[in-house]
Amino acid sequence: MVAVEGRLDALLDRGSLQLLHPQDDSGVLGGRGSIDGVPVIAYATDPARLAGALGDEGCRHIVDAIDAAVRERRPVLGLWHSAGTRLTEGLPALDAVGQVFAATVRASGRVPQLSVVLGPAAAGAAYAPALTDVVVVGGSGRIFATGPDVPGTAPGRPGLAHLTAPDEASALAAARRVTALLGRPGRICLDDVTGTDDLAGLLPAGPGRPYDVRPLVDAVLDAPGLELHAGWAANIVTSLGRLGGRTIGVVANNPLHLGGALDAPAAEKAARFVRTCDALGVPLVVLADVPGHLPGLGPDWDGVVPRCAKLVHAFAEAVVPRVTLVTRRAYGGAYLAMNSRSLGATAVFAWPGAEVAVMGASAAVHVLHRRRLAEAPAHERDQLHARLVKEQTEAAGGVHRALEIGVVDELVEPPQTRRRLAAALAAAPPARGAHSNIPL
Repeated sequence: MVAVEGRLDALLDRGSLQLLHPQDDSGVLGGRGSIDGVPVIAYATDPARLAGALGDEGCRHIVDAIDAAVRERRPVLGLWHSAGTRLTEGLPALDAVGQVFAATVRASGRVPQLSVVLGPAAAGAAYAPALTDVVVVGGSGRIFATGPDVPGTAPGRPGLAHLTAPDEASALAAARRVTALLGRPGRICLDDVTGTDDLAGLLPAGPGRPYDVRPLVDAVLDAPGLELHAGWAANIVTSLGRLGGRTIGVVANNPLHLGGALDAPAAEKAARFVRTCDALGVPLVVLADVPGHLPGLGPDWDGVVPRCAKLVHAFAEAVVPRVTLVTRRAYGGAYLAMNSRSLGATAVFAWPGAEVAVMGASAAVHVLHRRRLAEAPAHERDQLHARLVKEQTEAAGGVHRALEIGVVDELVEPPQTRRRLAAALAAAPPARGAHSNIPL
């Protein structure tokens, strides 16, 4: 069994741990320290004491740690390995766990809150991490709504774990990296932002061909980013990284999955990320390449409309600088949802050849000219369709029409993309959303 103080020592910079209270039988230990030089407060449940179950005294230690982090404006990290509420203490312990929830919500949006699940985390020890900004699950970490010994229960991770790691050391390293990004955001230095010639080369030649957007996300950043929720809703990518030395968040459609279309899980994933960044003052870059919402009865039953509305609300509410780049296409309501000008984007750029429209030209032709196509002789139908698509493209205006009416600010050549994005973010006044970070 790993000693609880040893886990805190492994998380924090060597020799920086200062205990907040003497070790006792509460099953919780808290302390001040630093991570990569960033002052933090951390606490850990002790699996060696009643399997880390939470009682009144242990919960008070956690509440004190969270409240101290808010007072001192430090990130707060919790290491979780707990069977939940101490049954031996009964209802008072359950009430104390509720106080932990309340303290976590009080701190939400005020300081970064991270949870690292290193063993079974059940009941209250499952809900508490779920209320924080970033959840890392590593090694033997498992999350249960009730507990592994209750019949019919199973560990749950979908949409909950932002990051997973194969072992405890990797999980702690991931938490350290997130803390450094959120706890030391930095400032954009345009002198450090170099251009690159190969961004456009990361996209396929065909306008509708699938590709993995993650290399493009990493190329926009100073160094490869840290992707959150990589195993959930893969048609959208949410990453943290730095641009010009400043921590930013990136939201990008990923055409490798579902063509990059927005469905309910992707919209919910992105909305949570946007709200997290806004609550913590992290500027946003949005890479839009979206053909629309995922069509069909299945997505409708899955709640694609109300859940995509969360993404619209998140962007429209956000006050952090947020810049969109349309790389290939942005159609319909999904274009609006991806941080459009109408939702208050700081700036909207597009690569030459990109298209912004109500829908793709081919789909529009099928709607507008269905009867004409149906009445055309079969041997002429393909040629007619191609001509109508060309006419529709010219009539819709592509990106040039978007430039005329001001929904796209300017065309940006791919080699100048990084510098133009950085300059737009740097020119915008810094801001931070005055809201908590509800786990959507």
